[in-house]
Amino acid sequence: MSQSESPFHPGERQVQARLGVRDIEDWARKVVRPYLPEQHRAFHTALPFLVAAARDARGRPWVTLLTGPDGFVTSPDPRTLMIGAQPVLGDALEGSLGAGADVGILGIEPATRRRNRVNGRVAGNAAGAIVFAVGQSFGNCPQHITERSWHLAQAAPLADARHGNRLRKSARRQIEEADTFFIATGHRARGEHESFGMDVSHRGGPRGFVEIEDDATLLVPDYAGNNHFNTLGNLELDPRAGLLFVDFASGGVLQLSGRAEVVWDPAV
Repeated sequence: MSQSESPFHPGERQVQARLGVRDIEDWARKVVRPYLPEQHRAFHTALPFLVAAARDARGRPWVTLLTGPDGFVTSPDPRTLMIGAQPVLGDALEGSLGAGADVGILGIEPATRRRNRVNGRVAGNAAGAIVFAVGQSFGNCPQHITERSWHLAQAAPLADARHGNRLRKSARRQIEEADTFFIATGHRARGEHESFGMDVSHRGGPRGFVEIEDDATLLVPDYAGNNHFNTLGNLELDPRAGLLFVDFASGGVLQLSGRAEVVWDPAV
C-alpha cells in the first residue's frame, strides 16, 4: 500500500464521514501495514488459539477457533503465518479454508487484554498447515476485553453439532450470560485492495449486553473504538455477518450466521 493510498474501503469511509471522524487516514497509514511487525509475529505464534473468520460454500460468513499444541502457529516471514490447524469436524467452516479463501484472523490474549488483527488470504496448504498470506495487519486497544486466564484441558470426544434457524433455550442462555463475542464481516469488490476480504472483531461489554429481541434477532450496542469502523463499514456494503459465542467454562461454541443492520437512530 502506497503512502497516498487509503487503508479503508468506501464503506468504512462512508461510516467515518457519517459519524464525523476526520484525519483518521494519516494515522491509519502508520498503523495498518501490509506485513506483520516483529511484535505481532511473536504475539500470534505464542498464542494457544486464533479466532478466524471466513465464508462457507454458500458465501455465508462464520467465525471459528483454530487451536493446537504449542507452536502450532509459525511465521517464516513477515507476510506469512503457517497455521497447523483446521476447523474441527462439524464446524460451520469445516473444509472452507482452502487456497484462495479470504480469512480474517484475530489474535487475543484475555489475561493481558492484548489483541492484534491480521486479514488476508489462504495461499495454500502445506503438510496439513494453512499457509496464510497477510493483506493488512494492525493492533487494537484493550477496551471491553474481559480479563481471563486459561489452561489446557484434556481433549474430550467431539459432540455432534446441532443446527437450526432459531435460538434454542440453551443458546439463548449462553447469549444472555455472555460478556464477549466475535463478529465476522467482509467486503470484496472488483480489482484488488488490501482492505477487501474478511475481518473478525472482538465485541465485549457487561454480562447481558447482547439483547435477545426474539428467537432469531439480537440487538447489540456498538461501543466507541478505534474509529476505523471495519465492521460497520463492511456492513454498509454487505449485510451478511457471523457471530461466535464461546462458553469459556466448557470450551463449547455457538456459531451464528445471518444478516445485520446498523440502526443509526440515537434513540435506539
